[in-house]
Amino acid sequence: MDGGTSSEARLVEAAASGNVGAFSELVHEYRGRVLRTASGILGSTEEAEDVAQEVFVRVWNNLSRYRAEGSISSWIYRVAVNAAIDALRRRQKEVPLDEWHRDPTEAPEETALRHDRARRVREALASLPPGARSALILREYEQLSYKEIAEALQIPIGTVMSRLNYARRALKERLEP
Repeated sequence: MDGGTSSEARLVEAAASGNVGAFSELVHEYRGRVLRTASGILGSTEEAEDVAQEVFVRVWNNLSRYRAEGSISSWIYRVAVNAAIDALRRRQKEVPLDEWHRDPTEAPEETALRHDRARRVREALASLPPGARSALILREYEQLSYKEIAEALQIPIGTVMSRLNYARRALKERLEP
């Protein structure tokens, strides 16, 4: 379901009118995207679950005020990014416990290396400023176009390009041996 389709517009209109079934369809359509976006920004699937719930509560409460100037997906991404950044601000410093689920066919050394690489990438992503991190997550994880990112973050395309360039350079520096 991409923004601008008439069936999506009808679904949004029905949900905005209080149709819980239509809203449930929207949640079903966008939940995975919201989870990936929040998880990428927060670096935590558990926190992303909480943020996703918050996102859909915000969407439900504000759907009647949604203006179809952009796509519903851009609006939902914007709500998700804002909610994830709010969660980052509220977050207290804590030590994450990695889940060490090992594939029985994988050697213990490979598991350790894979977890170390994943930890380094999460730490490098976490070290980026929220704006650069959000743009990078939306581009690389969600495969949004520059225009869609600009709509979701409510920034000019030039700023999207600048943030992506900064984020990629910073990650490269942090992840080089």
